[in-house]
Amino acid sequence: MSLPLAVRAVLIDLDGTLLDTVLDLHAAANAMLRDLGRREVAVESIRSYVGRGIANLVKRVLAGSMEAADDAAPPPPEALASFKRHYSTENGRNAALFPGVLEGLEALKVLDLPLGVITNKAEAFTLPLLQRTGLFPYFDVIVSGDQLPRPKPDPMPLLWASGRLGVSPVDVLMIGDSVHDFHAGRAAGCHVFLVPYGYNEGRDVRDLACDGIVPTLVEAAQRLIHA
Repeated sequence: MSLPLAVRAVLIDLDGTLLDTVLDLHAAANAMLRDLGRREVAVESIRSYVGRGIANLVKRVLAGSMEAADDAAPPPPEALASFKRHYSTENGRNAALFPGVLEGLEALKVLDLPLGVITNKAEAFTLPLLQRTGLFPYFDVIVSGDQLPRPKPDPMPLLWASGRLGVSPVDVLMIGDSVHDFHAGRAAGCHVFLVPYGYNEGRDVRDLACDGIVPTLVEAAQRLIHA
């Protein structure tokens, strides 16, 4: 059995770690495609496309390809505007907490650990989503994808959040569901736990050399002590 991990704060990814938001994103994507006179896409396609922010999601949906996110060009403005308009309506409508999330957050609070959300979702959607799902009060800092110059997988959001919480990144645990969370955490010098149930662009997080794979946030809390 592994030794307890001593940390002073915990940062958590949003989509795919705390919340299953695929149905909301799928509804907005298909509404956008209808606006453009395009064929709708399956929900499983959206599940694989999530993880690098809305602009990249729109590019992937339009191209029907994961690789579209590697193109530095922005998505067509009319498509992006359509998606954002529809998502503002759908955001939080069908989002669901993953099993163990509330219990895990409560357990982390019992440990007296400050908590933060680190997401690539735009702030205009992040804050309403956290409020509509009742998660907002749990967090001491929230960093959205358009709040800083560089989002995940860059370490900047984690470093900034650690500073706001008054702790060194080496004493922080990042919990996420994707390769982007892993690389951001490692680059920031944080410990990293990954959950196996989220959106990792079709890849298995078990292939990543993180500090632990945790089936729920409850188990993550059980493996921690306050430094």
